[in-house]
Amino acid sequence: MVANYTFVMESIGGFAMSAKSIERLSGAARIAAQSALLAAVWFVADFAARHLDLPIPGSVVGLAVLLVLLLSGGIRPRWVKAGADWLLSELLLFFVPAAVAVVQYGGLFKSDGWRLALVVICGTLTVLVAVAFTVDQAVRLERRLALRRAHVAA
Repeated sequence: MVANYTFVMESIGGFAMSAKSIERLSGAARIAAQSALLAAVWFVADFAARHLDLPIPGSVVGLAVLLVLLLSGGIRPRWVKAGADWLLSELLLFFVPAAVAVVQYGGLFKSDGWRLALVVICGTLTVLVAVAFTVDQAVRLERRLALRRAHVAA
């Protein structure tokens, strides 16, 4: 288990070194390299989650690792921005397998479609409420911080 942890940490540390060379690329090569860097972060995190028997999916671990790398300066945002923008713009393509599954399991949707629709609607509403609450709290925090800065400056 310690050997797996060492491998994961060494792999993550290597991302910062390879990310610096991405700055020199341009156009499609930059997008491909940045997308590959994001995929590598996911792959290493997924490997770690599986081999360390973590109860969290590798994709969530990968997001956390990427966040830590971005906040710590291990990876600069411009090293992954073009690749992330491209992946987000083409996100609809990642849902094609889900659409194929809907066609393949038509009988399930005929018999339990209303339950599935109810779950999707409730899940969507829950996400909307959670995002609205989070944004509201963030705006309130920003206002309080701005007022504090104004009082300190005055």
